[in-house]
Amino acid sequence: MSVSVVVLAAGKGTRMKSNTPKVLHKISGKPMLFHILDESKKLSDDITVVLSHQFDLVKESIENNYQNINIHKQDIANFPGTGGALKGVEVSGDRVLILNGDMPLVTTASLEKLAQSTAPIAMTILELDNPSGYGRVVIEDGLAKEIVEEKDCTNEQKKIKSVNAGVYCVDRAVLEEFIPKIDNNNAQKEYYLTDIVKMAVEKGLNIEPIVVNEDEFMGVNSKVDLANAEEFMQDRIKKELMLSGVIMRNPASIYIDSRAKFIGECILENGATIEGACEIENSHIKAYSVVEDSILKDSDVGPMAHIRPKSEIIGTHIGNFVEVKKSKLNGVKAGHLSYLGDSEIDEGSNIGAGVITCNYDGKAKYKTKIGKNVFVGSDSQLVAPVTLEDNTMVASGTTVTDDVPSDALAISRVKQKVVNSFFSKFFKK
Repeated sequence: MSVSVVVLAAGKGTRMKSNTPKVLHKISGKPMLFHILDESKKLSDDITVVLSHQFDLVKESIENNYQNINIHKQDIANFPGTGGALKGVEVSGDRVLILNGDMPLVTTASLEKLAQSTAPIAMTILELDNPSGYGRVVIEDGLAKEIVEEKDCTNEQKKIKSVNAGVYCVDRAVLEEFIPKIDNNNAQKEYYLTDIVKMAVEKGLNIEPIVVNEDEFMGVNSKVDLANAEEFMQDRIKKELMLSGVIMRNPASIYIDSRAKFIGECILENGATIEGACEIENSHIKAYSVVEDSILKDSDVGPMAHIRPKSEIIGTHIGNFVEVKKSKLNGVKAGHLSYLGDSEIDEGSNIGAGVITCNYDGKAKYKTKIGKNVFVGSDSQLVAPVTLEDNTMVASGTTVTDDVPSDALAISRVKQKVVNSFFSKFFKK
C-alpha cells in the first residue's frame, strides 16, 4: 500500500515564549520540523505540511530546503484544532500517516511499524508509570475502544497507564468519510482528530494500539522540552557515530550537528563542537575546538582552535588558538596564535605564531595566497590582497604589503638600537 504523510504544524506554540515559530526551533542544528520531514521522506514521496501561524515564514523555510513538499494552509478561524487541520487536505496514498510537527525525535523505523498496520486506524500508545495529565486509552481484546480525557475518567479509568501519543495511520477512505463529520460541539469549540476514534468504534472498525517509545514521541512545547530533546538527539547522534568508528573522549561534553558527516577513523576530544554540514575524514579534533561548515581531511585541529565556515583543511596541522576562516590549507603547519582568513596556503608552508592575514579594509574582504614551502615568521601581518610565491620567507615582525617573488625574503623592521648601561642609569638610586 502507498503511504502519504501529513504533518500538523499550524499551532502558535505559545509556551515556547518566542517570536520564532515553534517548528523552526532547532534541534542539533536543524529545525525540528526538518527532522520530521527527513524521516518522512524515507517513507513517502507524498508529504503535506499543514500550516497557519506565521504561515509565510514557515512556508519559505520549507521551500528553501525541500522540493515537492505540499503546503496546506489551515482555515484556523473557521476550523481550529487537529481535526480542522485535516479539512481540505488532499493526499494520494492508500494510507495516511498523521504526524505532529513538534516531535523531532521520531524515527523511520517507528513510523514504518505504524504504517505497516493493516487496521483501518492505527494509533500510537505510550505506557506511562505516571499517566497523570494525559487522556487514557481504553484497550479491550487488543483493540483501542475509547480515548477518555483525564477530567472525564472514572477512578478505575485513572489507573489506566495507556495514553494517546497523538500519531495515527489511517486508511484514506476512513479519513475521507470521518473528517467532514467532525464537529466542534465541545467546551473549546475546536475540531478534534481524536473524534475519529469514537466514530470508528461506533461503526465497528478495528483500531490497533501500537506502543511506542516515549523518548521518540515526546512533544516539544517549551524551552525545557527543547533542551531535553536536544539531549536525546545528541545522545542518538553520538552513539551512531561511535558505532561507525568515531572515537570520542567524554562524549557528554561534545556537540555534533545532525548534518555533520564523518569518514574513516576520527577522534573528537572533550569539549569539541562540530556545527553545520561539516565533512570530517580521518582527522583529530582536539579539546574545546570549534569546527563550522568546513571540510577536514587527514588533519588535526586544536586544542582550542576555531575553524570557521567555508574552510577546507587537508593534511594540515592547526594548533591551539588558531582561527581559520573561508580558507583552503593543503599540507600546512600553523601551530599557534594565528588568524588565517580568506587565504589559500599550499603544502610545505609554515605559519609562525601571531601571524595575521589582514583580509578586511573596512569595506571589502581580500585574499592572501601563499605558495609551497613558504616560511612566515612569527608576529607578521600579511595585508591582502597579497601573494607569497613558492619558496619564500617572511622575517618575524614583518608587515607584508606587496607580493613576494619566489626565492626571496621579505623583511620590514626598524633597525635595532642598543643603549649601553641604560638599565643601571634608569634604576639608579
